[in-house]
Amino acid sequence: MKISVIGCGYLGAVHAASMAELGHEVVGVDTDLAKIESLAAGRAPFFEPNLPELLERTLASGRLSFTADFAEAADAQVHFLCVGTPQKRGEYAADLRYVDGAFASLLEVVTPGAVIAGKSTVPVGTAERLAARLADVQPDAMLVWNPEFLREGFAVQDTLHPDRLVYGVPDGEAGERATALLDEVYATILAEDTPRLVMDPATAQLVKVAANSFLATKISFINAMAELCERTDADVTALADAIGLDDRIGRKFLNAGLGFGGGCLPKDIRAFMARAGELGADQTLSFLAEVDAINTRRRVRMVDLAREECGGSLMGRSITVLGASFKPDSDDIRDSPALNVAEQLRLQGATVRVTDPAALGNAKSSYPNLLYVDDTAEALTGADLVLLLTEWREYRELDPVRVGQLVAKLQVLDGRNALDPAQWRAAGWTYRALGRP
Repeated sequence: MKISVIGCGYLGAVHAASMAELGHEVVGVDTDLAKIESLAAGRAPFFEPNLPELLERTLASGRLSFTADFAEAADAQVHFLCVGTPQKRGEYAADLRYVDGAFASLLEVVTPGAVIAGKSTVPVGTAERLAARLADVQPDAMLVWNPEFLREGFAVQDTLHPDRLVYGVPDGEAGERATALLDEVYATILAEDTPRLVMDPATAQLVKVAANSFLATKISFINAMAELCERTDADVTALADAIGLDDRIGRKFLNAGLGFGGGCLPKDIRAFMARAGELGADQTLSFLAEVDAINTRRRVRMVDLAREECGGSLMGRSITVLGASFKPDSDDIRDSPALNVAEQLRLQGATVRVTDPAALGNAKSSYPNLLYVDDTAEALTGADLVLLLTEWREYRELDPVRVGQLVAKLQVLDGRNALDPAQWRAAGWTYRALGRP
């Protein structure tokens, strides 16, 4: 099939390359010329495991191309709308300018019978509004919603082997035709017995934000338990192991620590609250405000612990922060807890050196006053205190004896509960972690 992907950021670039991998002819469209040139040359403009190889392979096959000209997408049978929906400045609501702008450009070229499949995370009601615009311009085309569920660091895997496919389609013959067309797009994936759920567009729009809100709630719940554990000398990791064995709860996403960040969970739960308020149901999601607040408090608590370990003052202390990205296997620093903590430490007088395997370039542009060191050993040398704030594998596997030969003081704060306390204490370190005695 001929497919277009409108918007070639994180979601769009991965989706375009993955659809080409499935055998479709794909054209990616974006107004950012530098991004288009990079992707067309096989260079991913962000760090994502397995994406560079996928781009190289699908570009070489001739099935994948990138352009800034919407006209080159005119003959596509399915258009995937993959434009970002950031948080509005000074508000909780999602900024839909980019979705609306891309959709307006697409309306100029869409042909009868084509399907526009929205993948962007949008407030419920957006699809209905866009469908009305489409009906005025091209009544024989259809708009459906097909939300994405990508995890940064696993985006290629999650696109090619998702845990479910969701179609939000209109009732009647139009919906049946759109479903059949999406089934053709995802035929290879469906052949793996991937669950496919067909529902109305409103429900489909709610699926992604509801899922993210649940995950955020689960993370903040265990971090709230960590706050209690710290006051009672209990161990939140043992607590999580125990309650996680209840199959109604499960162990996943019960890892206490510094909390969540990134470009999805924080802005999605805030946009969800904002949309509920617009619908007159603001009390329904009021609990998400506390979920957000718990998440923020974890960062403050980590700074407090660092100050305690430094004898009550951070002034003049040399602190090494391991990790800058909001999660491992990513260079995304949006709402990064690690960088937020590092900047707070700097503002309170510490000399902060930050290292990260992939995110230093992005970090330097957003936090220019921090010191950045590429080499982990160099970053650790002479440190009065070490903070592990992003649980990259190479940090989880550090040898405490070897690291102890580099630092000035054997003090470590584990912001992700990723290290073995017994191993580090046996090597002479003072080990502290959020939610653990």
